[in-house]
Amino acid sequence: GNSPDNTSEVVQDFVDKYPQIKYIREGINSGVDRDYDKAVQHASGDYCWLMTDDDLLVPGAISRVYAELDGLINLIVVNSEVRNADFSEVLTASRLKLVNDKSYGLGDQEEFFCEVADCLSFIGGVIIKRDIWISRDRASFYGTLFVHVGVIFQSPSVVDILVIADPLIVIRYGNAMWSSRGFEIWMFKWPELIWSFKDFSDNSKRAVCRLQPWKSYKSLIFFKGIGGYSITEFNKYLKSNVKEFSYFILLFIAIVPAWLVNAAASAYCLFFKRNARLAVYELSRGRNSTLISRAVAKILGV
Repeated sequence: GNSPDNTSEVVQDFVDKYPQIKYIREGINSGVDRDYDKAVQHASGDYCWLMTDDDLLVPGAISRVYAELDGLINLIVVNSEVRNADFSEVLTASRLKLVNDKSYGLGDQEEFFCEVADCLSFIGGVIIKRDIWISRDRASFYGTLFVHVGVIFQSPSVVDILVIADPLIVIRYGNAMWSSRGFEIWMFKWPELIWSFKDFSDNSKRAVCRLQPWKSYKSLIFFKGIGGYSITEFNKYLKSNVKEFSYFILLFIAIVPAWLVNAAASAYCLFFKRNARLAVYELSRGRNSTLISRAVAKILGV
């Protein structure tokens, strides 16, 4: 892209030391989906690891993946650990609930979709054969923010897949460039993409995410508590889509004081959802955080 910071200076230091690095800087920002697609096109290897900008590889991660690449595997998905912004606290030890590595072949696409698609919202765990990527439709998924998911699950979906159960990536949580767009992305963009794949059953799609997650009052209360849902989002996304009864409930959630919702949601996590560490972390860090949310985070060690 066309990053306005000193990215080019930082990268140039590495290019000077390691001439095998190829750095391409564009004059305009064409969006994350096009940028990932262009990066794969510029690459020359047999496989591409679609890396994120501020997450970490665990020691030995590249060697571990490299040992599995035999030319027959089309896609590897690696597990990931989630930590806070300075990497000091583990929020989720393992995003994928797999104990052992697992292979998916022809006929296993539905199972792979149901078990792994949710974790593919994080692009940094994807290693894909370059020829597979280039041969498939990417342009239709520009603007989704998840072009890799479109590449993997479009018809016919990718086969000969390996999922590595060991977390090889450490995700820096809460620092994504789209945090301010969270409501739009997780209430609309992500479910619209998941439910657009016609090769999978509704039950499998439902296992990944609801078709209209904004209909969950609990989800709206959470987004309200972290500062992602207000009268602005109500007017822009929901006002014209809901029936009379729901209209007033969604409006009420939108206008109730955010600090009150933040405190109430944090207290709920403390007493009823103590394992919801990601939620507590967001509630305690958002612009609506309160003494209560920060105290809950401290009690739970988040």
